[in-house]
Amino acid sequence: MLRVTEHNDWVIYCILASIFAYIVVLYVFNREANLKEFLAQKAEDSNNLPPSWTIISLVRSLLIAVLLSQFIPVVPRFISDFQFFGFQLNKFGFTFLAVIAYDLLKNLLTFLFYNSVGAGKNLKELALISSKYYFLESLGLIAAVFALYYYPIDRVEFFHVLIVILLSLFVLKNLIYLFHNQSILPEKWYYKFLYICTLQIVPALVLWKFLFY
Repeated sequence: MLRVTEHNDWVIYCILASIFAYIVVLYVFNREANLKEFLAQKAEDSNNLPPSWTIISLVRSLLIAVLLSQFIPVVPRFISDFQFFGFQLNKFGFTFLAVIAYDLLKNLLTFLFYNSVGAGKNLKELALISSKYYFLESLGLIAAVFALYYYPIDRVEFFHVLIVILLSLFVLKNLIYLFHNQSILPEKWYYKFLYICTLQIVPALVLWKFLFY
């Protein structure tokens, strides 16, 4: 029986790109801050929050796509039939674009929702706290990516553990949003739960259904 050698150099490139992006975030956009200083940063001191938040969100989306793409059953036909200059999306490309589209749509709806309920001033705190949380989460994702591609593990068991961890992180994030001492969510309690249900839980379920239909 022939054994096909896997070439995972692209995974290393993704990890190195993520690390380089975070070095840029800390040293360029946060004035050579170390991790502790970055996590202790307050909203009024975060002058470069938009580019930092954007880079961190992209890195997180990239790492999630690298992880989940190995478990995607199939690329939908309407996606695989589409070709651009003779190229078509593989499972990684499909997953990455799906996660990016999910983030863009969720962030757009969040912006519209916050401004419609008069909580637009809380968006900066939301972006700051989510940036810190996603930064730490991404460090764990890097370790998970390395373990998945470079260690001889049971991938079925790994997938089950990964889902439990991602679900736990998702719950933890929303608990932080709810109980943080800063004004992250809208002031009214019913707006808080409306945001979590419609702009956190529902989009995540739609993404899951789309990827693992």
